[in-house]
Amino acid sequence: MIDYISTFIFFFAVIDPIGTIPVFIAVTGQYQEKIKRKIAINATLAAALILIFFVVAGEVILTAIDIPLSAFQIAGGIVLFIFALSMIFGESKPEEEIKMASSGNETAIFPLAVPSIASPGAMLAAVLMTENKQYNLWEQTQTTAIMLSVLLIVLLLMLAASWVHRLIGNSGASIISRVMGLILSSVAVANVLAGIKEYFSI
Repeated sequence: MIDYISTFIFFFAVIDPIGTIPVFIAVTGQYQEKIKRKIAINATLAAALILIFFVVAGEVILTAIDIPLSAFQIAGGIVLFIFALSMIFGESKPEEEIKMASSGNETAIFPLAVPSIASPGAMLAAVLMTENKQYNLWEQTQTTAIMLSVLLIVLLLMLAASWVHRLIGNSGASIISRVMGLILSSVAVANVLAGIKEYFSI
């Protein structure tokens, strides 16, 4: 039985729906509302397909190249921790990805679907939270459903982006992103410790 609340918070932290809003506004500023809605839907669908691919095939790929999941978990935890530190101390997710948007690659795929929604941290989380040895098929299905529910929140926030942005502003999105980074760093440390415990059979 998975912990629905902690799983939801974990995916909310790595996907960071609030941090996607300034990115979406920067990318779609020159478009009409109808096109903005289409971009929001396409970006969410693309991110969902990418993350589901990692749920289904991520562990299979690791097994095929003979990498134990515990080693991947340790490495992944370190990467997640660095990712979390960049959210806390460096440029927040909104600031960093708005720069990507201003480079001219203004499409639903980049920088919205990747790396804003389906971030490296989210891809990694999709693999770690659906480990075959630790979770059965039903639990993996539940985890995937929770992940998709976070993506639904992302879509709803993008559709209501103008209103939400007026409410919290860039600074509000930055603060929330840093808080999510703090939560994510603790999850990353837990992943590293769990990987070490399994690898060394402690």
